[in-house]
Amino acid sequence: MTTPHASGASTPNTGARPQSTISFKDRAHDRLNDAKVQRAMRNFNLAGARARGVLDLENLEDIRTSAAAIRDRSLGMLDVWLERFEREATRRGVTVHWAESHDDINRITVEIAKANGVKKVIKSKSMVSEESHLNAAIEAAGMKVVETDLGEYIVQLAGETPSHIIAPAIHKTRDDVADLFHEHHKTPRTNDPAALTMEARKFLREHFLSADMGITGGNFLIAETGSLVLVTNEGNGRMTTTMPRIHVAITGIEKVLGTMEDLSCILRLLTRSATGQSISNYITVNTGPKQAGDSDGPEQMHVIIVDAGRARLLGTDMQEALRCIRCGACMNHCPVYQNIGGHAYGWVYPGPIGSVLTPNYIGLEKALDLPHAATLCNQCGVVCPVKIPLPELMRKLREKQTERGLRPWQERAGLRLWSWLAQRPSLYGLATRVAARLGKSAGGAERTIHRLPGKGWTEGRDMPAPQGRTFRELYAERNRK
Repeated sequence: MTTPHASGASTPNTGARPQSTISFKDRAHDRLNDAKVQRAMRNFNLAGARARGVLDLENLEDIRTSAAAIRDRSLGMLDVWLERFEREATRRGVTVHWAESHDDINRITVEIAKANGVKKVIKSKSMVSEESHLNAAIEAAGMKVVETDLGEYIVQLAGETPSHIIAPAIHKTRDDVADLFHEHHKTPRTNDPAALTMEARKFLREHFLSADMGITGGNFLIAETGSLVLVTNEGNGRMTTTMPRIHVAITGIEKVLGTMEDLSCILRLLTRSATGQSISNYITVNTGPKQAGDSDGPEQMHVIIVDAGRARLLGTDMQEALRCIRCGACMNHCPVYQNIGGHAYGWVYPGPIGSVLTPNYIGLEKALDLPHAATLCNQCGVVCPVKIPLPELMRKLREKQTERGLRPWQERAGLRLWSWLAQRPSLYGLATRVAARLGKSAGGAERTIHRLPGKGWTEGRDMPAPQGRTFRELYAERNRK
């Protein structure tokens, strides 16, 4: 067991597996033209649930400020809290593992399974395991793995990845689920939601009863008690942690909190921000494996604490992104995500938080479009329960791309030309007067520009043509009158 290194030292290779982040524009275009995705996204309204959920918090902004301070304090003392968690968890019978890369996650998990003769693994939701493609690693080792979160189970049957942090199958329609269950369960087809839920319950119950090992994520680690906290709505988390003889939890280094008091503050915001509930159906604090006198629980409990690029953000201008508590509020309110869904982003985390985390975790050069996949309207920043300044972080990533020469040369040349002109008022005035008149001419009788040179903004929308005079000219004329 190694000691955590949370001082900010980076590891060049985290083992990350980017999928198709480079083709974001093409994927977004495909989703905009996919009638099924558009129909599903129109029915998606967790933003409304959040708005109703926070109404009973009279001091919402004070709580958000406190939550942000708690997360900053945790990150500022990350090495201390992680080492204390390891000490307290070990004292209570937990085996703590440190995974520097995604490959380490898979290796450690498979080694635990093989050492204990595991044949079947059940999983509760774990976004970190999505980062490492853990399911594929388990299957390659000759074991069966079954997702037990209903949304994750649906996308597993479909051979897909989640499209949302808390609602993995939000892109699926009722008929999609009916077709999947009919195909895989060999049952009569029905699209009745209650019947489909009972069908999933029946088939998953068999896996709960026969699994050797359960894998979960971890919403939080509590340093003072060595506890793992799980927040779920379906109850599958508790069955995954108590029914198999082995429980393996996988979570990032940034998820540690100092005290249970810290947790109580964060929970007031997490559930309201995610689904609009004042509290989730199941909040489970797991502190060690089954002890003498306990009625249930696993014989072994393992916690895998993952770096995989996170430590690189500590002490940098990107550290605030590590505050994230994975509520999904930013994507629920993002006009871009609401139109294209999660798969267009190409990796585990979609929406505004994905546009920040993905470039930082897998490399800025592998996710060139994601920092630009936002209108910078700041809806995400306004609703983030821990006040992550997402638009500001995306702007910083854009600056880094430009500094490193990662943006197209035409874009960089255009910005340099604009900067040069802006520093020369007379030339800038002349250039804008010429542009205003050319724009008016391009608008024609309709006074509308349908297409500008190159690919981009006017491919999907029209733009009103300018009047033919600049603001300065109009302002000067007004003053003369």
